[in-house]
Amino acid sequence: MNLNQFLTELAERGIKLWLEGDTLRFRAPKGVMTSEDRDFLVLNKAKIISLLSQNNTSPNDTAQTIVTVSEKRDIPLSFPQEQLWFLNQLDPNNVSYNELFALRFFLGVLNIVTLEQSLNKIVARHAALRTNFATVNGQPVQVIAESLTLTVPVIDLSNLPASDRENEVQGLATEQAQKPFDLVNEPLIQATVLKLTETEHIFLLRTHHIVWDGWSLGIMWRELAAFYNDLSQELPPLPAEYPDFAVWQRQYLTGEVLDSLQTYWKEQLLDAPPLLELPTDRARGVTQTFRGKHYRFVISKPLTEALLGLSRRQKVTIFMTLLAAFQTLLYRYTGQTDLCVGSPIANRDRSEFKDLIGYFVNTLVLRTCLAGNPSFEDLLSRVRKVTLGAYAHRELPFEKLVEILQPERSLSYTPLFQVMFMLLDELPETQMEGLRVSPLAVETGITHFDLALFIEKTSSGLIGEWEYNTDLFDDATIARMTGHFQTLLKAITANPIQPISELPLLTQRERHQLLIEWNNTFTEFPQDKCIHQLFEEQVERTPEAVAVVFEGEQLTYRELNARANQLAHYLRSLDVGSEVLVGLCVERSFEMIIGLLGVLKAGGAYVPIDPAYPTDRIAYMLDDSRLPVLLTQKQLAASLPEHQGRVVCLDSDWGEISKKAELSPITDLTPENLAYVIYTSGSTGKPKGVLIPHSGLLNLVFWHQHAFEVTSSDRATQLAGTAFDASVWEVWPYLALGASIYLIEPEILLSPEKLCDWLVDKQITITFVPTPIAEKLLSVQWSKDVALRIMLTGGDKLHQYPSASIPFKVVNNYGPTENTVVTTSGLVVCDSTDNMLPHIGRPIDNNQVYRTHLISF
Repeated sequence: MNLNQFLTELAERGIKLWLEGDTLRFRAPKGVMTSEDRDFLVLNKAKIISLLSQNNTSPNDTAQTIVTVSEKRDIPLSFPQEQLWFLNQLDPNNVSYNELFALRFFLGVLNIVTLEQSLNKIVARHAALRTNFATVNGQPVQVIAESLTLTVPVIDLSNLPASDRENEVQGLATEQAQKPFDLVNEPLIQATVLKLTETEHIFLLRTHHIVWDGWSLGIMWRELAAFYNDLSQELPPLPAEYPDFAVWQRQYLTGEVLDSLQTYWKEQLLDAPPLLELPTDRARGVTQTFRGKHYRFVISKPLTEALLGLSRRQKVTIFMTLLAAFQTLLYRYTGQTDLCVGSPIANRDRSEFKDLIGYFVNTLVLRTCLAGNPSFEDLLSRVRKVTLGAYAHRELPFEKLVEILQPERSLSYTPLFQVMFMLLDELPETQMEGLRVSPLAVETGITHFDLALFIEKTSSGLIGEWEYNTDLFDDATIARMTGHFQTLLKAITANPIQPISELPLLTQRERHQLLIEWNNTFTEFPQDKCIHQLFEEQVERTPEAVAVVFEGEQLTYRELNARANQLAHYLRSLDVGSEVLVGLCVERSFEMIIGLLGVLKAGGAYVPIDPAYPTDRIAYMLDDSRLPVLLTQKQLAASLPEHQGRVVCLDSDWGEISKKAELSPITDLTPENLAYVIYTSGSTGKPKGVLIPHSGLLNLVFWHQHAFEVTSSDRATQLAGTAFDASVWEVWPYLALGASIYLIEPEILLSPEKLCDWLVDKQITITFVPTPIAEKLLSVQWSKDVALRIMLTGGDKLHQYPSASIPFKVVNNYGPTENTVVTTSGLVVCDSTDNMLPHIGRPIDNNQVYRTHLISF
């Protein structure tokens, strides 16, 4: 970091440096100065002393002398004043730059006369408050009155019922804020007192932004208290007045100074995005509106301390940390990684301007790149660099910046940025004789931007306030945004190295709603049976119905049941029973369905292993689950990695298996016993086994049957590997109801035309296919006599929309697409250490429905 950046950062953190003779002194708020700051000061002490000596003031002041404007006529406007004057010429009734502030006086009797006299002493002291604006030779000029005496009217609300007074206060405040100012003829500062009781009053101060900024408010409250307490006192004379600033600014921002600033900002904002596309409740209008509201919230003291601690550890200011958090929120809402956020800066670097009331504030455009999914710590580093660079070039007025850059303009939004962020210092405590005084938040009904976030530093913690355009956002949306921001702040203090895309946003209430309420897929089903028992009941009803078809052959329900029973008895002879895991690594075949049923009938739980998996993954699953038995096929057995389980080949060993009885074995299983264990992808860590009981499986089965109106006459397809959770709803909903399952041969999947013909030829009524295959099928010309009524697809969002000629319904589980029906298939819960854990059944906290935990032996 160079010296200028370091000194700028110290100033932003409230650390003051000065010289006493040849001694360097500093003053810092408690806990702000770090050991690294002290070391940097010691290493650069000589340079800092030299710089302070040259300027004879603060290191941020320029050496140019302020020349007092002796003639108070035809004074040019400052650059920010000029912009507001121009906007007023376009629309004199625009109230978006009206400012309204309120103080509550209570527990004492307010002296109205003294208050009025105190206010007039401030007006006499500050030229900006006596200023109007005229046009001379086509150019705007400041017209400063030699004197101006304000009257402070009193509106008596004490006769109203106590319950109505606060509402009336808010109504009157909004009414005053909505009154246009006449910049030419009327005072641009006005005050009113609202009397609630003999000992409680509200002081409303109304100004126009062209003569006032946020810093001015602190000066006003401080001087108002001083004069109210002692009208006779004389405050120290001001070293300059606002007109001096206007003239100095225009003289200073020329030549090399202006060229240097222009060069920086042109590079910084090259090809900046013109619009931050926040999701809004209503479409943006053709022209920008300024109707707004405010929403206040509290950031707790512990969370505030945690944010301050994070800032100290990362060697950034609390402003930078909060800005980075806000930008993370915007990124998560919009998906945009190139963000421009406006932020006001006091623009009072010179000591002559620090105690002046007037419009000094400038707005910086803080452009941050969030590409690459950085951790929050990495983002902080980027924000720090951007912020320090902007501070070092803060003197270029925003109005000049727009003029120079000539960005893409639209009447519907502000140029360069549409979202504002600001960190405010707490207003100084006001002590007025015989009164208790506190600021009062009032609703003006005005906003300048789509969205603004103001955060105030107070002794009790941080106080936040949203200012939002009500033509774009609903109140509920902003309340929800507040919860997301609070959740985000907690997350970044708990784990700042987490990538910003993975930081949680949802509040506990929203998580409960999303994961519990909206995923309550409970359907009435037998509470005392397991899935294979429902299959057995169906065998009794329709023994000769076709259960499975593969490569021109078929098994009836009676035949499938008999073979599964034989396998079940064989497995029980190998000590397979309740909660015993049995691996199933077979290719799509009759053996696959027989294996699934046989394991369940034996009382065990199957663990599907895709033979197409990489050897390392199969080895990991075998080792992690420690399977005592593995069902496979002869052609696969030799290629399996070493493991401790006994291998049973369902084809070559069938002669021994077929000696067992064909009657269904009797077990003591309950719906809470395991049905199967399925492993996650492991894309963000090691794969994890998820345990699914019969109750959860049954819930999904009956939901699926109900959602898609499955009947015994349906013909469904089985395409997914058993290790993919989609296979669950390709098999069990149909075997439990007497429908037929057609196993698709691999070569048919190579051509969408072949698959289409096969689906038509087999008179398939319901099929599940991955999204890429589904999109190809939707582009095929379908026969009019197709039996297909539903195509289920998932894994990706569907982009190839079904046309009106498609004679079946398309269901895509990745969000709304044109002409599609959207549904959910079971509950999905995010695991912090892995990708996604699929949980089938009712919510995770309902122990009566299903359980889930990582496999651990």
